[in-house]
Amino acid sequence: MAMTEQGGTSPDACGAQAPGHRHWTVDEHLADVLAGVAPLPGIELQLLDAQGCRLDEDVVAAGDLPPFDNSSMDGYAVRTADTVGASERYPSVLAVVGEIAAGAGELPKVGPGQSVRIMTGAPMPPGAEAVAPVEWTDGGTGSGLAADSMTAPRPHEEVRVLREVGPGAHVRRRGSDIRAGERVLETGTELGPTQLGLLAAIGRGVVRVRPRPRVVILSTGSELVQPGEPIGPGQISDSNSFTLTAAAQQAGAIAYRVGGVPDDAAVLRGVLEDQLGRADLIVTSGGVSVGAYDVVKEVFESYGGMDFRKLRMQPGKPQGFGRIGEGGSAVPLLALPGNPVSAYISFELFVRPVIRTMLGAPDVHRPVVRAQCTADLRSPAGRRQFLRGWYTPATAHTRARVAPVGGEGSHLVGALARANCLITVPEETVAVPAGQSLDVVLLTD
Repeated sequence: MAMTEQGGTSPDACGAQAPGHRHWTVDEHLADVLAGVAPLPGIELQLLDAQGCRLDEDVVAAGDLPPFDNSSMDGYAVRTADTVGASERYPSVLAVVGEIAAGAGELPKVGPGQSVRIMTGAPMPPGAEAVAPVEWTDGGTGSGLAADSMTAPRPHEEVRVLREVGPGAHVRRRGSDIRAGERVLETGTELGPTQLGLLAAIGRGVVRVRPRPRVVILSTGSELVQPGEPIGPGQISDSNSFTLTAAAQQAGAIAYRVGGVPDDAAVLRGVLEDQLGRADLIVTSGGVSVGAYDVVKEVFESYGGMDFRKLRMQPGKPQGFGRIGEGGSAVPLLALPGNPVSAYISFELFVRPVIRTMLGAPDVHRPVVRAQCTADLRSPAGRRQFLRGWYTPATAHTRARVAPVGGEGSHLVGALARANCLITVPEETVAVPAGQSLDVVLLTD
């Protein structure tokens, strides 16, 4: 997807003119990014491989569930007429003519004055109308069996039913859960444990779904070392690749972490070529700001179709977006800033909606609520600011509130780890007094 800067001259966030370029708003950049992605084509997967995916078909039951009348209790299948008036003082005495376990094929018939010992889940025998739970009987003790015995009946065994059993008692009727031809799951349904269990119950071994997008996470910078390795002068641990990989997984993607790619054009190009074959989306952090080492921009722009732009937001002003690769196999790429807070906020605002769109999810954005700010805030003119905060929902006696957490610096990961939301200060607002309500982007589900 070829991207072009819009021509003309427009003021930047501080009012200066930038010939030939403009500063994009958050909403413009997000709309442009989402216009370039779509739900992934549907594929058929085995049930357990489909967990976390969304259905790409309506699922219709081929048969009834349960597929036959069956017992919901261990006990005795009986005719209700034979138990009328039964009590502990005057029990109904019935002959036991057989036994049915779950999965049984041949079923004995229950005639007048007869019963059949039956296990939970076993099919109801012909002639029987209900089940007397074993607790409502003497367990066949008339033939010398223990009260809790459910072993095979002895010749001439009898059972005493101590309570009257109503029609259909303790019987799961055929189709009482699902009827043949019933639509049980709709297109777009996210498949979790219970949905997969339902699919298995109706006999579906495979299902057509929108697959989870495969997202490759690259963090660039020669200063990066892997956590646990010694840190030398001028070096830092690579945190971005872990944060963004976890965020991609949380959004529903299959994420592959490739951390600490040095500022070397040949190395970066080689890594990209290796990863293109397994990626539906590539996300990078670092190398998008204006500076002396423009290796990332140099490599990405050599593919064509990449656009690097400045946004009216803080943090996260520099962003890159486009496609790399050949023709129809080109893969969307979002290049995020390298500062940890900037990278994470950019992911939540732009990358997460892309992943959710690829999944075919209806809820591509984080929830946004209104809350009363507990502190005075200041914000730069012309930029939409996203501050880390702690959101407290409304109660019966208090309004929803949000408190800033930590400072504004885009390197303050300690404050980010303590936040559960982003406080949004609009572009035209430079001061927010305590008590004013603002939009809050919730970072938890």
